[in-house]
Formats: sequence, structure tokens, C-alpha cells
Amino acid sequence: MISIEQAQRTVFEQIVPLETENVPVSQGLNRVTPENHLAPWDIPAADNSAMDGFAFRHQSADPVELKITGFLPAGEVINDSVPAGCAIRIMTGAPIPPGCDTVVPIEDVELQGDLVRLKSPVKAGNHVRRRGEDIACGNVVIPAGSVLRPPEIGMLCAMGKTSLSLYRKARVAILATGDELLEPGSPPSPGKLIDSNSYSLAAQVVEAGGEPIVLGIAADTLEETCDKIKAGLDADMLVVSGGVSVGDRDYVKAAIERLGGEIQFWKVNMKPGKPLAFAHLKGRPIFALPGNPVAAMVSFELFVRPSILKAMGHRRILRPVVNALLQERASNNGERPHLVRGIVSRHGERYEVSTTGNQSSGRLSSLTLGNGLMKLAPQSTQEAGSEVEVMLLDRWFEQGGLEDDGVA
Repeated sequence: MISIEQAQRTVFEQIVPLETENVPVSQGLNRVTPENHLAPWDIPAADNSAMDGFAFRHQSADPVELKITGFLPAGEVINDSVPAGCAIRIMTGAPIPPGCDTVVPIEDVELQGDLVRLKSPVKAGNHVRRRGEDIACGNVVIPAGSVLRPPEIGMLCAMGKTSLSLYRKARVAILATGDELLEPGSPPSPGKLIDSNSYSLAAQVVEAGGEPIVLGIAADTLEETCDKIKAGLDADMLVVSGGVSVGDRDYVKAAIERLGGEIQFWKVNMKPGKPLAFAHLKGRPIFALPGNPVAAMVSFELFVRPSILKAMGHRRILRPVVNALLQERASNNGERPHLVRGIVSRHGERYEVSTTGNQSSGRLSSLTLGNGLMKLAPQSTQEAGSEVEVMLLDRWFEQGGLEDDGVA
């Protein structure tokens, strides 16, 4: 067996970015740009008003009574200079007219016919957005490698972009194996199980930003396993669940080798997820995951999700890891590092974690109840109150959520 870290290095070193494609800006959310985006002009393009109010030349503010000489709504321009001692009514976003350098909000004045009286002294330059104060022409606004969030989408539109080149989404084929499996919606049958792996793994692919291709279920024969694997080679990578252990009907490794693939490693020193293989076949990475639902999903988090992200140009590919205070005693009596499913909550800057109970790799509820994975060393015990490392599985943590609420 190799360590988790060794296995990750082996996998990640062999994942290369996918090609790019041109897409509308509106479809760029959470995708990565391969190039720098420079401002084609100043933003804002001219000094403009930050408030609805009155624009005037500050030197004329004493006395504090100004004559109103016009009205300037947003979207229009006045070329004539506003005389000293006068003011022009202006709306938010309208360009500051010639002769003016200051804006006073409408709520800070008194109106008397065609006169405006300032209620209190106003500083020169107040409420004026300066040309280029947001972005100066020629500056790099969005660097190569950036993940496009809603603010970046808005900025690209403000820069006049309608489409752009982005790393394309990874297409991930998903195959389940086993004579015991039934498709969801099938009537219960003795000795049979509903295939949940295909759909939990597909959801994990979507959450990572990829596009899943569900291939269905391969029967426990070498021929059908080969046929299903070949069907997945049109995708960018293939994820297989089940059939990778040492049973009489575990054909995944044999099928990969028969098709000319190369097994990079098999068995990782971890629990759950030990019988995990990584292979290459016709230029496609193949992840052969255990069949137990929890083992499959945990293995995906450690190896497949980061690979999808790297292929799509992401630089941050691993989940955040934090130190958390353990709320109960936890032991690992085994010989492998144990990835214990936990319930994580944040209280200010402090994280707390407790286990989700029974940690059987077939107990999917150990994941549905939790939102983190804590790694316990072999033959170790952690007492309540001790600090443990936890991988955060819930994206809300990255967005500042789950404050004092545990699992929302």
C-alpha cells in the first residue's frame, strides 16, 4: 500500500489542463480563465456623481446659497461650464459637468425656489467618483488562473466582454459494477441493492464543476466490464465503483489491463478506501474506487475531485483543512489512517467537531449527517478537547457560512 499523500502526488502529476473553449460571459461562472484580462478603458470613464444631489464649484460654497441652473440625469452630458455661485441638480452616475468639483446630497440641502442652501459645510471633492478610480486603462483586472465569480462576471461585462476563452468543463464517465446492483426505481429483490454510487459520484462531479456521464451498471463478467470501460473512454476521465478488490468476480483491474491500460497503483493506506486503483488507458485517467458508498465518496474527495479541478485550470484543488476542537473521545484501533466523518461547526474563529456515530463504510448516513473528515492516525486515541485536523466538505465554509449553526 502507498500513503494518501504518495497516491495524490502520483495522480496529480499526471493530470494536465484541458483545452480551452470560447463561451458567453454569462456561462463563465466558477470557470477558470487561462489569460489576463486588461481594462480597455478607465472605469468609470469620467468623474461622476456618487449621489443624487447638486454639483457645484467648491470655491463658490461661501456663501452657502447657490442658484440652480439646470438638471443632469444619468446617461446625459452637459458641455457648458457651470458658473461660480451656481449649482446643477445631478443624478447618481451622471458625469460631473465642467466647472464643478463637488456634490452635496439632496438630503443635505434646503430648496427655496431656484436656490439651494447648504445645511452644513461640505468638503471639496465630496461624493465625486474619479475617472479610473475603480480600474485604470491597461491594468490587469482579472489575472490568468482566476476563478470567475459573480464580481468577475460583472467586471468582464463592464469591460465590454461578451465572450471569452475558458478551460472547458471536464467530462467524467461514471460506471458501477456488480450483479447485485439495480437501477433506482427498480422493485426490491432479495440479494439486490439499489445503485446509489453512480448518482452520488455524478453529483460530486457536478459540484466540482464537471459534467458527469452515467454509463450504468456492468455485470460481473470480464467481457461486459471491458465493454463498459471502452464506452467511457470518450470522456476526459473514468470513475468506476466496485469490482476492484480481490474477489472472484472483481474484474476492473483485469479489464483495464486487457484493454492495454497500465495500473499506476492499487491499494492506498487509508480507511475507508483501501482497495483503490489508479490507471491510464488510451490517455485517459481511470479511478477504480471501492464499491462501499462511503469509501467511494471519500476516495472521490481525495483523488477525483482535485483531479477534475486541476484539469479545468484551478490552482486551489484541495479542500480546506482546519484545526478543530474534538467534542468527544475518538479512537482508531486499526493499522491504517482513519478518515472519520464529522459534524463541524464554527464559532467565531474556532472550529468544533464531533463524529457522526457508526463509521461503517457502507453507512451512507455517516456522510449525510456530517460535513467534514478528520484524520485519525493508526492506533491512536484523541480525547475530548484535543485539537484535530479536519477537511471541510461543505462549500458554505469557504463562503463564510455555518457560523455557530453546525450543519445547516
